[in-house]
Amino acid sequence: MPSLSRRILSCLTAGAVWTGALGLAAVTTGIARATPAAALDNALASVPQMGFNDWNAFGCNVSEQLIRQTADFFVSSGLKDAGYEYVNIDDCWMTHERDADGRLVPDPAKFPDGIKGTADYVHSLGLKLGIYEDAGTATCAGYPGSLGHETTDARTFADWGVDYLKYDNCNNKSDGSRQDFVNRYTAMRDALNATGRPILYSLCEWGQQQPWEWASDVGNSWRTTGDISDNWASMLSILKSNLPLAQYAGPGHWNDPDMLEVGNGGMTDTEYRTHFSLWSMMDAPLLIGTDLRKADPQTMSILLNKDVIALNQDSLGKQATVLSSDGGRWVITKELANGDRAVALFNETGRPQHISTTAAALGLPAAKGAYQVRDLWQHTDYQSAGTLAATVPAHGTTVLRVSTAEHALANPPLLDTGMTGTENRLQPGRSTTITTTATNLGRTPALAVHVKITAPDGWTVQAQDATGSPALSTEQTLSTAWRITAPADAAVGSYPLSGTATFWHPRDNRTVTVPLTGQISVAVPPPAGTSYLSDLRWSSVSNGWGPVELDTSNGESNAGDGHPITLGGTVYTKGLGVHAPSTVEYFTGGHCSTLTATVGVDDEKNGKGTVEFQIQADGKQVADSGVLTNAMGGRPIEADVTGSQTVQLIVTDGGDGNDSDHADWADAKITCA
Repeated sequence: MPSLSRRILSCLTAGAVWTGALGLAAVTTGIARATPAAALDNALASVPQMGFNDWNAFGCNVSEQLIRQTADFFVSSGLKDAGYEYVNIDDCWMTHERDADGRLVPDPAKFPDGIKGTADYVHSLGLKLGIYEDAGTATCAGYPGSLGHETTDARTFADWGVDYLKYDNCNNKSDGSRQDFVNRYTAMRDALNATGRPILYSLCEWGQQQPWEWASDVGNSWRTTGDISDNWASMLSILKSNLPLAQYAGPGHWNDPDMLEVGNGGMTDTEYRTHFSLWSMMDAPLLIGTDLRKADPQTMSILLNKDVIALNQDSLGKQATVLSSDGGRWVITKELANGDRAVALFNETGRPQHISTTAAALGLPAAKGAYQVRDLWQHTDYQSAGTLAATVPAHGTTVLRVSTAEHALANPPLLDTGMTGTENRLQPGRSTTITTTATNLGRTPALAVHVKITAPDGWTVQAQDATGSPALSTEQTLSTAWRITAPADAAVGSYPLSGTATFWHPRDNRTVTVPLTGQISVAVPPPAGTSYLSDLRWSSVSNGWGPVELDTSNGESNAGDGHPITLGGTVYTKGLGVHAPSTVEYFTGGHCSTLTATVGVDDEKNGKGTVEFQIQADGKQVADSGVLTNAMGGRPIEADVTGSQTVQLIVTDGGDGNDSDHADWADAKITCA
């Protein structure tokens, strides 16, 4: 299956012509690129819309009860007060036939009070109701579409009291031209406007015809990519597609990288904080896609972070832009209406990374005394002489709001804390040395500085240097070496290292505590001889769609749904089934010499799929298959990995997007001493 949601896949089989979102092959239209037109003049979405949509968590299992309960929870939980206002119904809300007058009919079992009754209830709570339809003959789930019925459907929605329309792109009977897309989506815009009711208009054509170039006077937002999935690789891919489009967004017209997955369980809380932070920085619509009735405190703390929401809802409406992204260390900045700057220090990689920038690089003028810096996840104010830095956890994001406020010096100095040496793999029962650092980035001294760290139960930690300093002046660092020993029975995997750096702030006579975080990995090299990689435990993994499969191809989104690995008609009983983009890393500990495999796109893709296989040893490329298509079958690949501590099996999309890229590392073996 392609690396797209089942919803888009169902559209393909029903006749939609998929040519790719950003990063896939673009349609050649001959239409010149131009600055976007003025925003749709319906006085809506002056800031990005916030609310809920049922699809990510419920699919077709939508009901009036769910919508009412979600609306109730908006009020009781504080979500309404935080700015969430739209409670949106997605596909499958209607019957399969229109009535005698050609109007859509709500499913009476799912919506016994109809959409009108549901809307009335939502409105009674001071909230707004959204609905779903499709710019084709049928919705993605096969219910009646609005193509040719725009006037009737828009009037129906207005009569029901609908406030928001998500307009999808399945079964669209398109001739593949941009003009067809413009015509279909403009027809519904005009029909909505003719009703006289303000209805926010959200285009969902998956970025096929680069809607950022033409849709600003058609809709209030437009999807820039295919559907998001609840995994790190999907979120990251969509982020990278949406970030370059900042120039096209603004009040009334927004780039939409799809709904939030926060709380659905496919990512860690750290990854969900990154998801929420970067969607907010990009002025993306913030549409919750989880079952709020079951949301845990961590999920709610993310969704209710008003400091981060304020960036998304800032009246200037400038989408964040990228300052740098070297080595997976991203610096992303956003200009705010009052002259402040927000900066996200985002760590794409699987290990903690130190990321830094300066207030000047963000475009701020010189501060009279110091810059005020608010950490939007710690909810704490600091002051800085100009440097902004943090050691960011794997897949994590630190978000700072920076200003030239005159009272900044009243705040404690910003302390940059981190750990080095944690990139080393530690074998059970062995010891290693890590170093903690605490650097004063403020204008005033940090007094009585003290650091401590803790390791998991059964581990030992001993300081090798001083753990405190009477004072750290600007840019001065307290560096402490620690010897860490893993227990002899430590299991392979990553383990958290936590701690604190504390110092005294004389202005208000209090102790300031700054988190000190890191992780360390326990790994065991492969045994002597030749081993199949599918019989070994990897040290880290990321995959473009679904999990990496052992000894089968990559199937759908669930574990164990692959098929026998088959390349060019040959079936292999051993190997790894992945989906581009993918990286699988193994610890080799300097003991291994050769890695071999037969690689290609699995036969199950029937002519689809283009990928490239690479092998890296300690970060250096040692083998490359070149670009392979499904029709090419299996090709041998061999790499000399002598002396390396780690090897990485990498699959890219071959440069044409990650559609149908079911990539096999068949008979993958490694030889070790």
